[in-house]
Amino acid sequence: MPKITQLLFDCDNTLVLSEELAFEACAELSNEMLAKHDVSDRYTGPGLMSTFVGQNFRGVVTGLQQKHGFKLSDAEVDSYVSRELGKVIETLEAKAEPCVGVMPVLEQLDKSKKYGMAVVSSSALSRVQASVKKVGQEKFFPPEHIFSAATSLPVPTTKPDPAIYLHACKVIGKQPGECVAVEDSKSGTLSAVRAGIPTVGYVGSYGGTIKQNEMAGVLKEAGVKVIMDDWSQFMDCMAQIEAM
Repeated sequence: MPKITQLLFDCDNTLVLSEELAFEACAELSNEMLAKHDVSDRYTGPGLMSTFVGQNFRGVVTGLQQKHGFKLSDAEVDSYVSRELGKVIETLEAKAEPCVGVMPVLEQLDKSKKYGMAVVSSSALSRVQASVKKVGQEKFFPPEHIFSAATSLPVPTTKPDPAIYLHACKVIGKQPGECVAVEDSKSGTLSAVRAGIPTVGYVGSYGGTIKQNEMAGVLKEAGVKVIMDDWSQFMDCMAQIEAM
């Protein structure tokens, strides 16, 4: 394995506890969309999150259309995506918190200078920027090294498409094998793994041992190299990957 010199972190529920907050806003707009198209099903934030975790709202909208058999115009999709972004950013700026235990690890990594650090997210760039700023993490990531599948690419996409990871590697100037990704979702893991990036699966943001064990199995099946249930384990996880 090449020497690891770059870390690529997912944002939502990996660096910042933001998924639950974001999906509250997603659910409100999703239910409006379903009602408009005479679909009787309705979603709560947790229910929507369990189905679409790791995807941006454009991906959620695509998934809802496929699942419930209705069709939006491109203009309607763009309108919903824009409205959702505004609602989510407002919520994150008020309520977002860092994932438990991540701040000391980022401080240690920043001090050591052993690895470059970047954020690679499905979410819109302005949302990611708002999240990391709210919790005091912007000092760890150069602005040009915060990447968004919804914003940073010529054609917007979402994980599990590997395009955003490949784009990040190209911009940073690293080969995928020189990087390690940290992901908490199946879609994010598949995105990184399909890009050829060794991946740590983080399950610490899932509530309870049963759910964490369930997600550990999902992420292992998706291709993570090691599982981490607490940020205090990160250095040991890196040592395991670097020894492979």
